[in-house]
Amino acid sequence: MIKLEGITKSFGSLQVLKGIDLEINKGEIVSIVGPSGAGKTTLLQIMGTLDEPDAGRVEIDGTVVSRMKEKELSAFRNHRIGFVFQFHQLLPEFTALENVMIPAFIARVPSKEARMHAMEVLDFMGMTDRASHKPNELSGGEKQRVAVARALINNPAVILADEPSGSLDTHNKEELHQLFFELRERLGQTFVIVTHDEALSKITDRTIHIVDGVIKV
Repeated sequence: MIKLEGITKSFGSLQVLKGIDLEINKGEIVSIVGPSGAGKTTLLQIMGTLDEPDAGRVEIDGTVVSRMKEKELSAFRNHRIGFVFQFHQLLPEFTALENVMIPAFIARVPSKEARMHAMEVLDFMGMTDRASHKPNELSGGEKQRVAVARALINNPAVILADEPSGSLDTHNKEELHQLFFELRERLGQTFVIVTHDEALSKITDRTIHIVDGVIKV
């Protein structure tokens, strides 16, 4: 599903990733852990085509994305990859439903179809009764569920999450972690999660440890 070969990345004189080789199978839930500054988020951004490696090969779902032009890459990202961040990044002026629909609009899905599918995803999240609420009317856990729904709207093959439960309390963390496994069972998606949360890393299928820009076995 995801193959990284020889990935390096530097920012100025600082080399953050030092030749990463990694393969993640379809349907796996994998956590990436390591100290701050180890290169976890940089690796996730390269995996999600949000950043380019200095060297190396990135393949996602059979497509070598490291060879794509920007316009083609943007379309691939929109259709095949969903993102969940620590601070949900919902647009405050839009309702929960409208926030979920945004990636579908970018993909030029007709409005009626996008709205119907967004409501289906929100229903699965147990958020139907909150669809018309704006982010400032939602709890932290509800905001993150809307963010997950937004990541799912285009039926991506891969969900990439960067500290998705970092801003949540214990109860909401546990609910979000369980949600990832429910989604995998129902939709078969592959999850790659950067986290400092030991409880989450212990229940994932596999934990990747990164220290000083290299994977520690």
